[in-house]
Amino acid sequence: MALAARMTAVVPLVGAVATAAALTGAAFFTVAHAGCADTGRFVERGGVVEYVGGCVDGADLPAVPQKAENARYDVQP
Repeated sequence: MALAARMTAVVPLVGAVATAAALTGAAFFTVAHAGCADTGRFVERGGVVEYVGGCVDGADLPAVPQKAENARYDVQP
């Protein structure tokens, strides 16, 4: 009976560790096969830190809306 109680306590732990290992492996696989040769770097210019390089181009990002709709506050861009 004591062995059954121990097994009942260990099974969720083993499942959680296996799930964590699988998710970690999936994350490493995704990063390794991202297809980006230039990883980019952080550069400080004029007291501001900028991300330079990488695979994301500013033209690929969605445009910033010119007017934000906010019922409480008048937001000016």
